[in-house]
Amino acid sequence: MDFNLTDDQLAFREAARAFAEKSMAPHAARWDEEHIFPVDVLREAGEMGFMGMYTPEALGGMGLSRLDTSVIVEELAAACPSTAAFITIHNMATWMVASFASDDLRQEIVPKLASGQWLASYCLTEPGAGSDAASLRTRAVRDGDRYVINGSKMFISGAGSTDILVLMARTGDADSGARGISTFVIPADAEGISYGKNEDKMGWHSQPTRLVTLEDVRIPASNRVGEEGQGFAIAMKGLDGGRLNIATCSLGGARSALLRARNYLHERQQFGKPLAAFQALQFKLADMATNLVAARQMVRLGAFKLDSGDPEATLFCAMAKRFATDACFEVANEALQLHGGYGYIREYPLERYLRDLRVHQILEGTNEIMRLIVARRVLEAGVAEAMN
Repeated sequence: MDFNLTDDQLAFREAARAFAEKSMAPHAARWDEEHIFPVDVLREAGEMGFMGMYTPEALGGMGLSRLDTSVIVEELAAACPSTAAFITIHNMATWMVASFASDDLRQEIVPKLASGQWLASYCLTEPGAGSDAASLRTRAVRDGDRYVINGSKMFISGAGSTDILVLMARTGDADSGARGISTFVIPADAEGISYGKNEDKMGWHSQPTRLVTLEDVRIPASNRVGEEGQGFAIAMKGLDGGRLNIATCSLGGARSALLRARNYLHERQQFGKPLAAFQALQFKLADMATNLVAARQMVRLGAFKLDSGDPEATLFCAMAKRFATDACFEVANEALQLHGGYGYIREYPLERYLRDLRVHQILEGTNEIMRLIVARRVLEAGVAEAMN
């Protein structure tokens, strides 16, 4: 078993690192402070191929594996976890359309998304349906060759500043559960769509988060992605990769925090010697490095399982998301602690890493839900024995 990156993956990493250091890192603090959604940089990322990383090449994407993608995303997140996270959400939505929409819809929309010309929002969560996404109430009713959609979506990344909504709505009866949900592509400026205020969040300030309200929004039936009733399964397939993506964003932020803490221990003097000379702080740094590497290996294992079509890919993606986002938040928290009072002020980026990474334990399925997914599978006969 070879854990080394391939030559191609090393090249992807270097290209992503160069882009992140040039176009993201110098501006990340200002984006955070001024709540700037850096659309121009997202377009530039599209020119690099980063807005369609695992979208097929035939549709304008890079056609990469999820493992390749994780190498790129970690570099982007090391510069700005918030902006990198939006890039991954856009990639997830783009892949869903590329994988399940009709040929005509794919050809019309996906190349514009993969190039970054258009931006996409993923719309699943509702005010009354978060972890229990199968209980969503937004409704799409067939009316001849169109659907009429009514409802609302909550906590939607990029909402109000994107071009396309990839939205899940109920087409079945009210009690149809997951089997009654379908997926649609909706122009973000369609008549009947309105957006709430940009939520004042703890972190993720470089991307807007808004309520989306739909009132008698009419779209062509051809904008449905997949068949009626397949929407929940499509959304969950998207989330397998989405969970790896957000876990990888945690890796990037935690890695930057760790390196800054390492440098600070060498620079800061107390009691006549550098902090790096104190064994208690050495042990803390050792645990941070160990947890970061363990998290990275879990993410890459999950990506390998997803790439290879393993029947337990969802299980491994859930484990990776839970472990990596928890462990990496703690790495960032310990890095802030090692900086003492300096870590708590905005002149240093530690508090921004901490704020940005905290939400990763909530979105793409809370870590409590990840535990449920894992536990339910492990309780099945033969699953624990086959986890390798």
